[in-house]
Amino acid sequence: MSSSPKPKEAKSYDLEFDVRARKEFQKLDGVLQVHFAKKLKERLVQPKVEKDKLSGMADCYKIKLRSAGYRLVYRVVDQRVVVIVIAVGKRERGDIYDAARLRLE
Repeated sequence: MSSSPKPKEAKSYDLEFDVRARKEFQKLDGVLQVHFAKKLKERLVQPKVEKDKLSGMADCYKIKLRSAGYRLVYRVVDQRVVVIVIAVGKRERGDIYDAARLRLE
């Protein structure tokens, strides 16, 4: 009886939140939280999505909820195998990206 090799499981990253980003996330409507959580789960398996890479912020990417106008900015830290949520909010005038930049300084 031969055993077939087990398929390799994709390496999953851990998820962490900046303290301010966690508060922003918790203030969101439950439906938005569910949508972001679903997307984050996918990103923990494959965090580096080239089309969502943010210029000017090293190793940072975004998740967009287009219909609601919300963005989530996260940073991938390969050395620790972790995805850190930096900021969550509306895209209005790029405020969410400015907040993320300031938090990374």
